[in-house]
Amino acid sequence: MATDSNGLQSRIERMCTERGLKMTGQRRVIARVLSESHDHPDVEELYRRAAALDERISVATVYRTVRLLEENGILERRDFGGGRARYEATEEGDHYHLIDVESGQVVEFTHAGHAALLRKITAELGFDLVSHRLELFARRLPDVSQDQTDQAAPTQRKGRSQP
Repeated sequence: MATDSNGLQSRIERMCTERGLKMTGQRRVIARVLSESHDHPDVEELYRRAAALDERISVATVYRTVRLLEENGILERRDFGGGRARYEATEEGDHYHLIDVESGQVVEFTHAGHAALLRKITAELGFDLVSHRLELFARRLPDVSQDQTDQAAPTQRKGRSQP
């Protein structure tokens, strides 16, 4: 069993095992890279990181593994513009993405009122909300600094990734 630096099985590998997927050594490396990613890598970036850990990994192996993980609900494909699909682990709980159209930076955030509003809207329309996603494409206002937006409430930042 592949483990991370703390001796724990990677989150992605654990999800694979729970779904009965065979875990080869190369899949374990790819799962580890995905679990340790705090950004949203595309396949080429994922390949670069995995190959740095195991030079035997081919880009074809990464593509096949990403497709397998996506088909099994372990990875989610994201389109943040720029012509390349990017990936993140399927997570429980609500979080959203704000994409800076100038820099390509992706900001993950949560907002407690957003999910409640969506549940209310779907109930009013006679439905039960089972899933949703929110991707905001925006441009930073010229008179608002990064420090000012870091202080904003009730929105809480979860993280940022570079393009």
